[in-house]
Amino acid sequence: MSAERVTAQYNEEFRTPGSDLPTVAQHVKDFPTLAPWHGEYLARPLFVAEREVRDFGDDLQHLLDMLLSLPERMFGGDLEAFRSVLGISDGHWEAIRQLGDVLPPHYGRADMYHDGTSFKLLEFNLGSEAGGWGLAGEISRATMEVDAFADFARRNRLGYVHPARAAVEALRRFGARVAPGREPVVALLEWRGGLADYGAAWLNDLSALRWAGLDIRMAEISDVHERGGALYLGDTKIDVVYRAFVPDQIAEEPDGRSLVAPLLRAHRAGGTLLWTPLSSNMLANKACMALLSDPAWRRNFSADECRLIDRVLPWTRLVNTDALRTDTDLVDECRERREQLILKVNARGGGYGAVVGWETDDATWRRALETSAAEGCVVQQRVVPRPELVVDPVSGETEEWHAAYGMFYTPQGCAGVFGKLVPAGSGGIISVLSHAKAHSAAVFQQSELSAGGDVPPTGEWPARTAK
Repeated sequence: MSAERVTAQYNEEFRTPGSDLPTVAQHVKDFPTLAPWHGEYLARPLFVAEREVRDFGDDLQHLLDMLLSLPERMFGGDLEAFRSVLGISDGHWEAIRQLGDVLPPHYGRADMYHDGTSFKLLEFNLGSEAGGWGLAGEISRATMEVDAFADFARRNRLGYVHPARAAVEALRRFGARVAPGREPVVALLEWRGGLADYGAAWLNDLSALRWAGLDIRMAEISDVHERGGALYLGDTKIDVVYRAFVPDQIAEEPDGRSLVAPLLRAHRAGGTLLWTPLSSNMLANKACMALLSDPAWRRNFSADECRLIDRVLPWTRLVNTDALRTDTDLVDECRERREQLILKVNARGGGYGAVVGWETDDATWRRALETSAAEGCVVQQRVVPRPELVVDPVSGETEEWHAAYGMFYTPQGCAGVFGKLVPAGSGGIISVLSHAKAHSAAVFQQSELSAGGDVPPTGEWPARTAK
């Protein structure tokens, strides 16, 4: 049975008088580890074929390898030339380079749409600052606690991977360098004042990571101090810092460098390790997608690599002040294809600064291209997400929603998927940060094999995608 038929069957059973499936969303909302999150949940999970997720996961791992190779393969290792193309300012570049030229691990959350044929990558979100690790798995775990859904899952061979378990495994392996034979002590560090804005969201991740067995606490960068080549939170030695701040915050505060100095000293001394390095932010820059997509840049890639890129990544081009001045063909194409394109600012996330061409008139689009080029942006081919049919639990009517999928990944492979959705026709950007009607949803994969629930962290799927 295809994922579409599973959805149809679920909606039919959802409507059946006396069914407990309509209680799933409320059970998820009341789940203890999800209490810090105040967002809304979709009335049903999303269903995808396990094989389709695994195939995309394989492609993603290879694409991440290509992403990390960009400075060497395109610029001969000249990082100054690389950052110039990315449009990274001097202050931000100085913050990124404080730990040297450290290649980041595969760790983050890839965002993608399903266009009805296959998944298409929208952003890499490389780095530990990409959240949602707890939310994703805990929605699925809570959903499986409802007997009616557990029965449905058994009958339809549905399972999921818990991202928090995979994250804990990655952090344990990393932390073993300073905590051999014991559990590493991990501190999630926000920037000064960051917990007021993001603390509630991070609490959800912390709850799930603790449930998965990690010794982790949360603080701000100004709460820690260095002693004897290691970082301390009060009297507790920190083995691993889970970085929740970004280089921009270091660069934009007058005392930013002094705030981060204790962490950098401890990391260089080897007593405390930083997960993930600040260089993650460089490679998460959206201009990197344009370097991969544009044939003018990827001359050093093989034919197989180019086919993989074109299969997974929509047409993406870099627009900056140089392009506006010299590449008239690209500028004309962007103007003519407005209704097929979306503009994204290179160094921003959460939909901030994005301009949706098909929701914009010609004059506004032209101004957006000119204004955003100064900061650096990309234009990307529109991907129309397939409709997700959802039964409204109050009216009983079937509604169309559009989903953005988030695939988590670690150095060991892909680590689970979750969904963010908005009502169809309510806007071209699907983001829980910038869309008032956004809902979150569990994603269950339909196995071709036996029925399953939570896939353990050493389970078959993560190992098979780490190639």
